[in-house]
Amino acid sequence: MSRHPDSPVVVATVRVLSLFILTFALFTLFHGTSSVGGGFQGGVVAAAVVVTLAFAFGIDDTARWLSAGRLLAFVVAAPVVFVLVALAGVATGGAFLQFDHLPVPKPSVYATEAIELGIGATVGAVIVVLFVNLAAPAARGERP
Repeated sequence: MSRHPDSPVVVATVRVLSLFILTFALFTLFHGTSSVGGGFQGGVVAAAVVVTLAFAFGIDDTARWLSAGRLLAFVVAAPVVFVLVALAGVATGGAFLQFDHLPVPKPSVYATEAIELGIGATVGAVIVVLFVNLAAPAARGERP
């Protein structure tokens, strides 16, 4: 059941603003190491873009467009990234969660940003999964 969007103005606006909002989500996500922001906030803003796209283009079409396997990979991203970053210190001769042994400049900043990216992916994916599972049946007139 493919549904055409009701308003070309809404579709055009969502298409234009989505890229700017995703850019703001990435800014918020990576700004967490130096100021207010981080993975949770960035993930929520990125998920809001997907929810907005669903309202503009149809919930069922958006749910079909999202791959369940890709969403599952994003859901498990935070724990996997955390373990990889935590064990990177051990692999380079340090201890668990010892970032100063990593062979990159500013290792604590980059390790924290990697963890924030994983958190953002997980939070965003969980919100999108919850939205699709609650909204798609309701859009078809079914009970969730």
